[in-house]
Amino acid sequence: MDLEITPTIKIPDAELRLSFARSSGPGGQNVNKVSSKAVLHFDVLTTSSLPPDVRQRFCERYKSRLTNAGEVVIHSEEYRDQPRNIQACYDKLREMILTVLKPPKKRRATKPTRGSKVRRLNEKKRRGDVKAGRRFRSE
Repeated sequence: MDLEITPTIKIPDAELRLSFARSSGPGGQNVNKVSSKAVLHFDVLTTSSLPPDVRQRFCERYKSRLTNAGEVVIHSEEYRDQPRNIQACYDKLREMILTVLKPPKKRRATKPTRGSKVRRLNEKKRRGDVKAGRRFRSE
């Protein structure tokens, strides 16, 4: 079953690698026996599922989450059962890709208004007066 991001972007299961480990924290008798923590590996650099511009924005935005090999590693241990942790990993990856799907808007440069200039200068004058009042005067 492929991971569907949008109707046009689907990631095949062959590109996703899952591994499992024992979860940390309290959990009673099961904590030492059941590997419910899910770890998802997705190779962003070599995937053909993502368009090149989306892949580039993903790498720029999440460069701290990438390994040296260009994989993003997502793990989930918030649930006590493995299938829900797998789904949580898929959901996290989907959200990460959706955040970089649309290119950011270009910033349009604007000039400060006359009112904002006047307010800034008035505030500078007031601060200068306050500091001038603190000066030591020897008379």
